[in-house]
Amino acid sequence: MDAGEKGSGFFVTFEGPEGGGKSTQIHRLASALADQGFTVWTTREPGGTSLGERIRPLLLGPRTGELSPLTEALLFTAARAQLVAEVIQPRLRRGEVVLCDRFIDSTLAYQGYGRGLDLAFLTRLQDEATAGLRPQLTLLLTLPVQVGLSRIPVSSQDRLDREDPAFHARVLDGYLRLAGSDPDRWRQVDASASPDAVAATILEHVHQAIKRAGIQPAERRSA
Repeated sequence: MDAGEKGSGFFVTFEGPEGGGKSTQIHRLASALADQGFTVWTTREPGGTSLGERIRPLLLGPRTGELSPLTEALLFTAARAQLVAEVIQPRLRRGEVVLCDRFIDSTLAYQGYGRGLDLAFLTRLQDEATAGLRPQLTLLLTLPVQVGLSRIPVSSQDRLDREDPAFHARVLDGYLRLAGSDPDRWRQVDASASPDAVAATILEHVHQAIKRAGIQPAERRSA
């Protein structure tokens, strides 16, 4: 069930390998949409709630050490379940545009394709955690693995950043497979282009998707 069936808002997720500039582009998109009259909320995974922000350092902190793939998947999913219930669904019901830095597809790409956990199991787990919520649009910011990793200073690398290149290559391949399996929802964006070019491409994709969904800025809905 997608967000359009769960409320009157619009749900956009950003996905992709490390170093693709998702956080920067989310904030640029939020600013552009707000200027056009939309009520916009940005959030991230893991995080976005008090619980999620406590789970985040357990998953990404280099000092955590090695986690089993299942433990990793369950922690990400627990943070996601709380985020959906506490933040995403209420804001969608209020008609807001919600932009999320990573969502269910990250678990499928990282813990499924990257770690080797069963994809059918992970999909069922996400369905339970999110009550079947799916984004109306997912933007996949792609770039070569080594290029993305080179953008992250060593001092800023988290636990997943420090995985070997073969892991990150499996993750990227997983993302491409996921995007190919659901072309109506996914749009690929070349993250190796300039930030301005990436932002312009993202805004165009979002405008097209919002138009198809019949979503209007808040002041037009109330007129």
